[in-house]
Amino acid sequence: MALPARLQFGIFLGPFHRPGDDPTLALKRDLELVQWLDQLGYDEAWIGEHHSAGWETIASPEIFIATAAERTRHIKLGTGVISLPYHHPLMVANRMVLLDHLTEGRVMLGVGPGVLVTDALMLGIEPDRQREMMAESLDVIMRLMTDPTPFSYRSDWFQLHDAILQLRPYTQPHMPIAVASMQTPSGVRLAGRHGAGVLQIGVFAGARGPVDLKKQWSIAEEAAAEVGKTMRRSEWRLSIPIYLAESRQEARDDIRDGSARYVYEYGDRSLGRDGPKLNSPSELVDYQADRGNWIVGTPDDCIAAIRRLDESSGGFGGLLVQVIDWAPREKMLRSFELLARYVRPQFQGSLIGIEASNALARAHRAELDAARAAAAEAAFQEHERQASPTTGG
Repeated sequence: MALPARLQFGIFLGPFHRPGDDPTLALKRDLELVQWLDQLGYDEAWIGEHHSAGWETIASPEIFIATAAERTRHIKLGTGVISLPYHHPLMVANRMVLLDHLTEGRVMLGVGPGVLVTDALMLGIEPDRQREMMAESLDVIMRLMTDPTPFSYRSDWFQLHDAILQLRPYTQPHMPIAVASMQTPSGVRLAGRHGAGVLQIGVFAGARGPVDLKKQWSIAEEAAAEVGKTMRRSEWRLSIPIYLAESRQEARDDIRDGSARYVYEYGDRSLGRDGPKLNSPSELVDYQADRGNWIVGTPDDCIAAIRRLDESSGGFGGLLVQVIDWAPREKMLRSFELLARYVRPQFQGSLIGIEASNALARAHRAELDAARAAAAEAAFQEHERQASPTTGG
């Protein structure tokens, strides 16, 4: 197994809320979820940026993170992701450095080109330019983060004149930075160019078929080697929909309707991404789970799926649950608790001492029981000796 000794666990929060749900209450549930994960000991939460299509309603992950940081103690909070073509790079860098200080090092910067075409068109951005704009912006952000020397830069969509971050990063040399990768090579190549982490959002389904995770990572390593940098698998996070319950059937039934709404109402009717052609939408969860595209089942099913991901990827450093609002609130919270209680310990080494101690006790149970019985008998005999009347002569 190529996984690290302590696999990181977290969430990728779009979020995905069906239109018709009260948006204020939905945002409150998102904050409540992050607080719950903090209590359960999850490592991180990545928050998305979207501006259209009606499902993903967080426009500023930085504002959400600032609010969540005040309500949590340990969990790290990342932008998942800031769409760089939508912002001036100096503003992105300044906002993230401010959060870095306010949270005393609990923030992470995730970047991407912007996934919703409707967002780009509202801003007058040609979708086929988004990836090159992202790359240009990240180059500038990395220089701002690492070089305190003022510099100027002129692009066809932004300018800098003697630019410098007056507030330097709290985390040295800067907060963790990761690049989103869906299915094309552009994301992993850009990550390699900067030796950055990778947020692998597309794990199974791609425009040209299943995503070849090993090939994706090799592209990143090749790009890093070209500029003398090194990629670290510990900073490669895979995001996948996960839902757990006490039984496999219960898990599938819990999200049967919600999963169909997510795929067909959001992906198909809102974004134009055709879902699987099935006899009934209710078959969707079985279709996706049986093919391993989603992890839906028991904690044991999840453990087995993570081990398969380890094999198919060659090793990664973090597993992010793609949060989909597809089950009742209480069951959603329970799913994350099951993962924390029974799945996470299998990949973080936290059971080694407990299992060794229990195995030792079980291996010697016969002599241990005999010793216990002998000690108890000795105690009875001592009591009886002391209680017996003494005889005189």
